[in-house]
Amino acid sequence: MPTLDGVLETCLYVDDLDRAARFYEQVLTLPRIAGDGERFRAYDVGGRSVLLLFRRGGTLETVVLPGGTIPPHDGHGPAHFAFAVGDEAEMVAWERRLGEHGVVVEGRTAWPRGGRSLYVRDPDGHLVEFATPGLWSTY
Repeated sequence: MPTLDGVLETCLYVDDLDRAARFYEQVLTLPRIAGDGERFRAYDVGGRSVLLLFRRGGTLETVVLPGGTIPPHDGHGPAHFAFAVGDEAEMVAWERRLGEHGVVVEGRTAWPRGGRSLYVRDPDGHLVEFATPGLWSTY
């Protein structure tokens, strides 16, 4: 049986790509690793995964590349995803940084396994979670 090694990419669809990019680049300090400016941006997350931002409605046609094609895709409504945060000290630092940028904490959860989560919204209303180890049996 073949195996899966993890989730490589998380994709969000946004109404204003520049506005979303400012949030992820300036507030969350994610390094941009690709992006054409009109259709999408790609960000390195911890050297292990990629966060993709696509302009909503900008990927409704097949994209033809020198090495193949990417089929159409799109999404609507607020999505949810989580960033892994190494420990409680990092969580405190993130909460402080978010506050300094006027990002409102919408929720907090202490998990039975010992992890803690903090929830905020990005400019497009996506629910962004920051989570310490203990949230899942695998994390």
